[in-house]
Amino acid sequence: MLKAMLGEAWAAMGSNRLRTALTMLGMVIGVGSVVLMMAIGQGARYAVAQTISTMGSNLYMLISGSTNAGGLRSGGGGGPSLTVADAEAIAELAGVSRVAPLHYGRQQLVHGSSNWNATIVGTTPAYLDARAWTVTSGYPFSDSDVRSATRVALIGQTTADNLFGADDPIGKSIRIQQSPFLVIGVLGRKGQNLDGRDQDDTVVIPLTTAQRKVFGTPFPGSVRTVMVQADSAEAMPAVEQRIIALLRQRHRLREGQDNDFYLRNLTAAADSAAETTRVMSLLLGAIASVSLLVGGIGIMNIMLVSVTERTREIGIRMAIGARQRDILSQFLLEALMISVAGCLIGLLLGIAGALLVNAITNMVIVISGGSVLVAFGVAAGIGVFFGLYPARRAAALDPIEALRHQ
Repeated sequence: MLKAMLGEAWAAMGSNRLRTALTMLGMVIGVGSVVLMMAIGQGARYAVAQTISTMGSNLYMLISGSTNAGGLRSGGGGGPSLTVADAEAIAELAGVSRVAPLHYGRQQLVHGSSNWNATIVGTTPAYLDARAWTVTSGYPFSDSDVRSATRVALIGQTTADNLFGADDPIGKSIRIQQSPFLVIGVLGRKGQNLDGRDQDDTVVIPLTTAQRKVFGTPFPGSVRTVMVQADSAEAMPAVEQRIIALLRQRHRLREGQDNDFYLRNLTAAADSAAETTRVMSLLLGAIASVSLLVGGIGIMNIMLVSVTERTREIGIRMAIGARQRDILSQFLLEALMISVAGCLIGLLLGIAGALLVNAITNMVIVISGGSVLVAFGVAAGIGVFFGLYPARRAAALDPIEALRHQ
């Protein structure tokens, strides 16, 4: 029975190939647009997720606060209000996993005849753990290097490429502020951060070395920022309140007096960026879905025309014993076949378009099985939904009136 109905549906579609092709065109464009837009949107989400993963998880950044001296005010980082002792006190708080004080700036690096300007980060070994930053070759410096202010350095991939080219930098020397530093490790590649800055264009050295031999400090022990990692995402709100309370107490800030530090939730900023790309992905899919709606209306229009043209045929079928459900099934099957055929062609065109966009622009494209199934399911559903009214209209025809139709 089903085989016969499929054969009849195929014959009906083939009897007017141009009209069938034009009817399918709406579904082809709709499904192709949905697949392409979802691939672009999910690619953007993937790119942001990859960038977020390079930052580390459950992180806070403490920044030295503003200063107000002689009527002159400065913004964040303008005053040396944070110290290594503050970082050590924060590390004792409940819910805190790691704490890394930072002292950083940009300096010119020299190796032989090559030179390069990079970000120098003075910190402790906990920094690499908080950032989930691996050392791909060599080894990281230790707490004893921090205590001794050793001139050792870990360099990022970008810095390594520009100073050493294809040579292995391990065991070689670079100069920072005319001081020689021994390269003991190369950091794993991180890529760009959410600000678009190259995280691999960096050199990580012991904190005390940065304070005493590279940048200097306004007074002993001061640092520009402190990175704090919480045990979990759930613990972050409580950790934030504990940090604020502790620093206000240590800095002897009176009630009502502004904090002399800034506490930024890096995880919240990353989540905000991820939510933005998620909304963008949904918006692109919604816009493309309008094409599917237009394609469904086209199917309904053509099926209504087909019912009118085949009224006499319907009457003959009913006269020789066809039931209403047989007529309903026949026309629904035709609408579904047009929709599915258009969907398959649209899927191929959408995937080809996504690959073309990737090849031309190097944009990250993600074609997931879920998006393909959603597009296919929606297209099939639209075929049934918009084919239902013409099919019911055909099934409801009076056999005698249908036979009289010219």
